[in-house]
Amino acid sequence: MPRKPPPSRRPAPPPAKHTHTGRWEGKPKPDWLSRALARAGVLPQEEAEQAIQAGRVSVNGKVVKSPLAPVSPGASVRVDGLPVSLEAPTRVIAFHKPAELLTSTVSQHRVGTVYEVLLPQLPPELAGFTWHAMGRLDRGTTGLLLFTNDDKLVTHVTSPETHLTKRYVATVFSEADEEKVAPLRQGVELEDGTARPAKVVLRDPHTVEVTVTEGRNHQVKRMLGAVGLPVRALHREAVGGVELDVPEGSFRLLTDAELAEGLRYTPSS
Repeated sequence: MPRKPPPSRRPAPPPAKHTHTGRWEGKPKPDWLSRALARAGVLPQEEAEQAIQAGRVSVNGKVVKSPLAPVSPGASVRVDGLPVSLEAPTRVIAFHKPAELLTSTVSQHRVGTVYEVLLPQLPPELAGFTWHAMGRLDRGTTGLLLFTNDDKLVTHVTSPETHLTKRYVATVFSEADEEKVAPLRQGVELEDGTARPAKVVLRDPHTVEVTVTEGRNHQVKRMLGAVGLPVRALHREAVGGVELDVPEGSFRLLTDAELAEGLRYTPSS
């Protein structure tokens, strides 16, 4: 008896792919509920999770108790019976970091961090957002530190593929000259690979301006150390086209123009 040929198998459809517009196969991508509330500035994420678990949040008329429940754009969401909007405009804060503060993650808002200084200053219209630091500054490093409620912007700013410049001013122990800093302009060798060529300006024999397009750990300190210029103090003056222009320990909100031109970022629709 002849054997029957095996049934043909149709290949499984490819998984949905996320496009640069923030949509999945033509439909807006759902977010999880606690993050959607935090991104929209309704409640900080930790408070949003607590509110959801307490049964204070409803989606399309039904109480939802899971912070990870998906919620699509356009859903009707209420907190304590009051309607809230999940529209999430991208906001960016420029903060002047003092020395001796840690740049903690969003889940480590504890004593001795930048959040301890920044968050109490925020007005009510900004206090509900969950703020993410865009990169880090070492504990002893001062200067411009950016925060946003848009985690996609964090990726954009910190990715080495964006080639966004970061300008630092270093005070060095040894005396700097053009011969010493020349290797930095070519790409100095570090233990984790060759650094990209940097723009270097000597402001005086003990003050060196260094502009990089990467964000490796302790990168500028390591680069200067590699050419015999150990760093005594480090200060960040600018990220992209955004210049530090507020007093130490204070902040300001970036304009839409600074977001688009200074950081070369357009929020997804």
